[in-house]
Order: sequence, then C-alpha cells, then structure tokens
Amino acid sequence: MAERANGATTRDGQNVTIVHDKLRQEILRGGIPAGETSQAALARDLDVGRTPLREAIRMLQREGLVISEPNRRLRIAELSATDMEELYVMRVALEGVAIRITVPTLGSAGVAELEGLMAQMDHYMRAEDHAGFRGPHHAFHARLVAAAGERVTSMIAQLFDHAERYRVNFGATRPEIWDQRRAEHRAIVDACAEGDAEAAVHRLVEHYGRTAALVFEGLGGDYDPERLRVALAAMAPGSESTLA
Repeated sequence: MAERANGATTRDGQNVTIVHDKLRQEILRGGIPAGETSQAALARDLDVGRTPLREAIRMLQREGLVISEPNRRLRIAELSATDMEELYVMRVALEGVAIRITVPTLGSAGVAELEGLMAQMDHYMRAEDHAGFRGPHHAFHARLVAAAGERVTSMIAQLFDHAERYRVNFGATRPEIWDQRRAEHRAIVDACAEGDAEAAVHRLVEHYGRTAALVFEGLGGDYDPERLRVALAAMAPGSESTLA
C-alpha cells in the first residue's frame, strides 16, 4: 500500500498526501512517462509546490515508482519486461491464494456485487471511457481477494496499481479485445457463483497469463518469462500455456 503522510501540510499550505496522490496517479496512468525529469518540471506540470513535491517523491521512491540518485536528475521508473514479469509472479502467487480464501465467503451478496461490477466495466469499456472503467475494474479484483486480510489485500492493491502502467501503455484493455477480456472475467464470476474456489483460481491465473502475454507482445523483443511460467504452472497447472 502506498505510504501516507498523515495529512501533513507544508508552509505553502499544500497537503502532502494530495500532492503524493496526484503525482502517483499521473505516473500510474501514463500522464508522466518513464524516464528522466526534474522536480522543477514536475512542480510546474502538476501545479504544486516544491516542498510537498519533495516529500511526495520520497514516498514514491519507497514504492519503487521514482528513482532519485545524488547529483543526478530524477527518474520515473522504466517499464521493462523484467519488472512486468516480477509484478505478475507476485500477483499470481498472492491472488491465487487470496481468491481461494475469499470464494467460500462470498455468498449470494458477494456474487451479486461482482455481477454489478462486471456490468459497470462492460458499460465503460463499450463507451470507451477508460477513466470510468478503472474504478469498477479495481473494485472487481479487490472483491475477489477481500477475505485474505488487510496486509495481503494492501500489497495486492499496490501490485494492481503498478500493473496498471503496463495495461495502459501496452493495450491490455483495448476496446477491440474487450469481448475476450469480458469472457475471462465472466468465467471467474461463474466459478465464484458455483462456490468452486479451485476453478476460480484457475480462471484468474489464466486471465493474468493472457494479460501478461498481451503486455509482453507490446513490449516487443524476445524476452522469455520463465519465472512467470513457473508461477502460473504452480498455481494452476496448464495455465502456463497462456504465455505461448
């Protein structure tokens, strides 16, 4: 989970948490591209003060989104196949366990909640409203793991956010492939409705394997995600074929 500054306000009257959240969202959603920048440029572009910005940058360094080295310009963390693979190894491992814990607790109300979020996702994607889509998409995946405990769900939420940079930049949520992506989410909900935790794990892990395959394709090159293939096979044997 992103570190918070407890609502601290600097002398110029700007709330550090607000500046942090603004900068973080711009990075995650691609508004600030990866690569070198400067505090002066960020302060100007975000219309924020230098003092709260420095504190926000310090917080984002701990999260790995910003890299700052002595006597060098600030750098927004690069998007890379290696980082992408590590993100999805962690997501597959954590969420594969967390959904297995959560499915028996859902009941009809939990399944109805997932159905409602599915409908919202479908509406926003067909309207090509990507900003609107993010809310129910995040809520959908958060609901699937909600029973795993606060520490686990907080880590999962951060990994989800970091993966958003890759989904946005490499087209894993393109409208033209939404029918396939919707079918993958539908299969997860159907498994949950049947109370079949093992099937839900399998459908979720397959979904992440296909997402990763789309991103690796967008990244280009001949990278071999061997570690992710091992993670997929461990959580849901056979799902590693989604990377082929």
